[in-house]
Amino acid sequence: MPELTKKEIRKQSDFNEEIIPHLDALYNFGLRLTSDPNDAEDLVQDTIVKAYRFFSSYEKGTNAKAWLFRILKNSYINNYRRKSKKPQQVDYDEVATFYETIRAERTDTSDLEDTMYRELIDDDITKALDQIPEDFRTVVLLCDVEDFTYEEIANMLDVPIGTIRSRLHRGRNLLKAQLLEYAEDRGYLEED
Repeated sequence: MPELTKKEIRKQSDFNEEIIPHLDALYNFGLRLTSDPNDAEDLVQDTIVKAYRFFSSYEKGTNAKAWLFRILKNSYINNYRRKSKKPQQVDYDEVATFYETIRAERTDTSDLEDTMYRELIDDDITKALDQIPEDFRTVVLLCDVEDFTYEEIANMLDVPIGTIRSRLHRGRNLLKAQLLEYAEDRGYLEED
């Protein structure tokens, strides 16, 4: 096995310093997009491979998290397009491990943010989020959960800031409408 050059060692060191600290946030975002831990892991792995491959185009010291989220989002879109063109298939392994798939929802994680998210947001809220069209849900998650700025989100999704503001406003209103009944049922709002 050949030894690494100083340039390759430097690339690995820079990559580890800039990129690796964002793995948990990437996984959380991937999980929110896919709603499946295995798909989220695959998406993060794909993102890390692409990030390493194109690390020379990344400008050190800039917003690595936004750069990674953009790669992840693009990978998710490309995977979705690829899957939507295939005829539906049933995976035998998926059927055989049905019980394990159900248990995956309770998978332990060391990521405090993910744990808090699960505890604070119950099934009704998650379902409400899932009911929002993807374009709006993505912007709401990036802004309100991940705390990205409008400019960062616009850069990640490659759309104008005005579109981000519009999608965020509409997404929040859609979520608000979805959660109105939830709030009334739990006594947060008085029924008229």
